Amino acid sequence: MREAELIERLRGIATAPEARGLLDDVAVLDGLVITHDSIAEGVHFRSSDPPASVGWKLVTVNLSDLAAKGAVPAGALLSMTLSGSEHWDEEFLTGVEHACESYHLPLIGGDTIALPDGAARVFGMTAIGRAAAKVPDRAGGRSGDALWLVGTVGDAAAGLAQLHADAKATGPLVDIFRRPIPQLSAGQELAPYAHAMMDVSDGLLLDAKRMAEASGRAVTLDLDQLPLSSAFVAERGGDLVARLFAATGGDDYALLAAFPSGLNPASLSLPKGTRVSRIGALTEGEPGISLTSGGNPVELPERLGFEHKGNDRRGLSAPPMGDRP
Repeated sequence: MREAELIERLRGIATAPEARGLLDDVAVLDGLVITHDSIAEGVHFRSSDPPASVGWKLVTVNLSDLAAKGAVPAGALLSMTLSGSEHWDEEFLTGVEHACESYHLPLIGGDTIALPDGAARVFGMTAIGRAAAKVPDRAGGRSGDALWLVGTVGDAAAGLAQLHADAKATGPLVDIFRRPIPQLSAGQELAPYAHAMMDVSDGLLLDAKRMAEASGRAVTLDLDQLPLSSAFVAERGGDLVARLFAATGGDDYALLAAFPSGLNPASLSLPKGTRVSRIGALTEGEPGISLTSGGNPVELPERLGFEHKGNDRRGLSAPPMGDRP
């Protein structure tokens, strides 16, 4: 069963209004924003990754969902699998601890199980945030809205590619793959103004398509406007091939937001150094995405991003990806 098919089946079960029709990354319950993400060895992290970085990643990918809703972290539940290596488990927990301390996220409970020898490690976390007056979802985009990206794309995928080429690779791109930075403060500032907002975890093109479908609008993206870091450009270049790589790579944990066309989010009180880029627009039309470069149409790539399949065994031979609906 493909991920999209599973989610469609679950919509028949998750009928409470708090579930938001499973069209979003979170549930909203009694003033709380609640999300759950899991990461698996061979899918979201490599067996050779430092265990502390795996613990950090588990926390921060969950916080990225809260960031996209403008929520303030309030607590977390940890699902911990014991691998048999006490040193690995201890270092993993050190990474969890450092991330929770860095983002003021109290750990308030969870569960542990022991794995059979040789089993792949799988970890989960439920993150809870306090909702602001407005909690933007994916479905609120309107015709005429401008589409903005907060952060950059492609760095994590480029870092993973470096690790594929050399398991001992180091540098800023590898660091970004292993230790994502959630856009919490920026999300809290932007949420009151956004018609729709979500984090980018499975690839910009795939996630933009999800926003388009949830909002019932057409989305046009200008590949020339994609924000690329200097480290990415130094490694992969800035041509169309590199930009399509960045747009489909995943594990970015940037924020994708639809704002009224007259609003420039850069004019808001964002944290110093926050990078915001206008990358497209929402219009009337068949829900979906189209691409341009140099003012000309660009054919959509066969793969927009990453979707889990029940029989998928590619793991990290494919670009790194999140696992949200």
